[in-house]
Amino acid sequence: MSARRSPGRVAAWIGAALCAWLLLLATPGAAEEPRIAVLGDSLTAGFGLPREDAFPARLEAALRAEGHAWQVIDAGVSGDTSTGGLARLDWVLADEPEIVIVELGANDGLRGLPTDRMEASLDAILTQIDDSGSATLLAGMRAPANFGADYEAAFRAVYERLASRHGVPFYPFFLEGVAMEPGLNQSDGIHPNAAGVAEIVRRILPHVVAVIARHKGG
Repeated sequence: MSARRSPGRVAAWIGAALCAWLLLLATPGAAEEPRIAVLGDSLTAGFGLPREDAFPARLEAALRAEGHAWQVIDAGVSGDTSTGGLARLDWVLADEPEIVIVELGANDGLRGLPTDRMEASLDAILTQIDDSGSATLLAGMRAPANFGADYEAAFRAVYERLASRHGVPFYPFFLEGVAMEPGLNQSDGIHPNAAGVAEIVRRILPHVVAVIARHKGG
C-alpha cells in the first residue's frame, strides 16, 4: 500500500506541473506555425492530382526545404471565378493567414467575362486582405487568345493596375514556363501535371520567400 500524500506535497506537484506547462507554451517550438493561404481555382487546388502533388503541398515542402516552417492552406476551388473567390474570402481569412497568395481569373478568362467585373472583385479581395493585416502575393493570369487581342490586353492590364494600386508583390503569370508545354500539363492541356506543379513552385518560390521576408520585417 502506498503512503498517503500530504496536501502540501500535492499542491507542490501541481504547481511544478503548471510551471512546466507554461514554460512549454512559451518556447518557440510550441508556437503555432504561421500560415499561407492560397486563394485560387483548380490550378492551385490540384485538379486531377493527388493532394501531395497539388500546389499548396508542393509549395509547403519547398519552403520547409529552405528552412521556412510555414503551413500552406489549400483554399482553391475548381471552377471558381474572381467573384466566387471574393464570396468566400471571409472563410479563408478566418484561418488568420499571415500571407495570402491570390491566384484567380483563369475561369473569368475562359468564359470571356467582362474584365471590369473581374477587376472590381480582385480589387475588393486585395482591399479586404490588407484590412485583415495579412500580406498578399498577387499571381496574374492570361486570357485565351480566341477572345481577341483587345480582350487579352485588357485582361492582363487588370493585374498590373491592381498590383500598382495596392502596392502588393506581383507574379505576372502563374503558369509561366508551364502553359502550352505538353510534358508539363495533363491531357486537357490546361491543368498542370505533377511535373508542371513542380515547375510552378520552382519559379514562384523566390517571390514567396521575398514576401515572407518582407512580412517578417514589418
